[in-house]
Amino acid sequence: MANTRYFLFTAIVVAGVVLGFLYWQGNGNGVVPEGFARGNGRVEAVEIDVASKLPGRIEAILVQEGELVEAGQTLAALDIRQLKANRHQAEAELRRAEIAVENAGLMIQQRQAEVRAAEAVLAQQQSALDAAQRQFARSEALAQSSVASERQLDIDRSNALGGEAAVASAEAMLAAARIGVSAAKAAVVGAEAAVAAATATIEVIDVQVEDSTLKAPRPGRVQYVVARAGEVIGAGGRVINMVDLNDVYMTFFLQTAAVGHAGLGTEVRLILDAAPGIVIPAEVSFVSDVAQFTPKTVETEIEREKLMFRVRARIAPELLGKYLDYIKTGLPGVAWIRLDPALPWPVAADGKVLE
Repeated sequence: MANTRYFLFTAIVVAGVVLGFLYWQGNGNGVVPEGFARGNGRVEAVEIDVASKLPGRIEAILVQEGELVEAGQTLAALDIRQLKANRHQAEAELRRAEIAVENAGLMIQQRQAEVRAAEAVLAQQQSALDAAQRQFARSEALAQSSVASERQLDIDRSNALGGEAAVASAEAMLAAARIGVSAAKAAVVGAEAAVAAATATIEVIDVQVEDSTLKAPRPGRVQYVVARAGEVIGAGGRVINMVDLNDVYMTFFLQTAAVGHAGLGTEVRLILDAAPGIVIPAEVSFVSDVAQFTPKTVETEIEREKLMFRVRARIAPELLGKYLDYIKTGLPGVAWIRLDPALPWPVAADGKVLE
């Protein structure tokens, strides 16, 4: 009697298991329908390292791990006292160069005035030379007719030669004055170059000051605070690690037979283990062109089936924008991919679509 009850109980249990398996399989949960593929993966996001371009001491960390940040939000700040001092010095050099430009401009005016004075002197000496030469010519003609004395002739000759010397001296003074103008103009050019150099130095320092404030390049979530306030970091030192929540995806693997039908833009449905009742729409954004998990020798069809290709399904940014507070990277789940767009989604992946 006991054996009969035992066998009856066993038969009922086996029948229940079989019926349960058939029900589970009939609802599409155990078998991947034709035209679809499925792979396991994890939710990931693009990571961004916010680093310092300059060496220095961290003055403040303004965010905490796990905090949501907007693009352009200040994350950390470096000590800029040295940069401020450098800027004050560059400003002083700029003022000095500007004064030099003004002085050089005044020097040009002075040299130009000297040129005008030298031109006037030259004109005066040239006029005196002409008069002396005419007088010498008359005296020389009169001396030949014995009307003028030899003494007067010598005086007029001396005056003519003195006038030539005076003209030559005035011409030299004029040339020197013109050289002075050129030198003054060159000084202006040099002073203006000093102004440009000082201005460029200030601009460089302003850029360094701006780079000393570390800002979020994109909206996202702070994942790690790598360095703390008071620490000294080198150029390129990481300070904040964050994830870009506008670029979230799930990476999974497909076999050779399935990946041949999966192209960019192919529809995908993601079901996370943490929220099995919600189906997240996505699309294929990357398919590896190199197989992974490749066996040492590929000879048979069974061996070729072991080849796996990495596939990435990206969630639409507009959908992510509505649920930034709930996005968590690292969550495992299942990705269903529709290889034949004419087929309806199966029950296993056709639940409530996240709008």
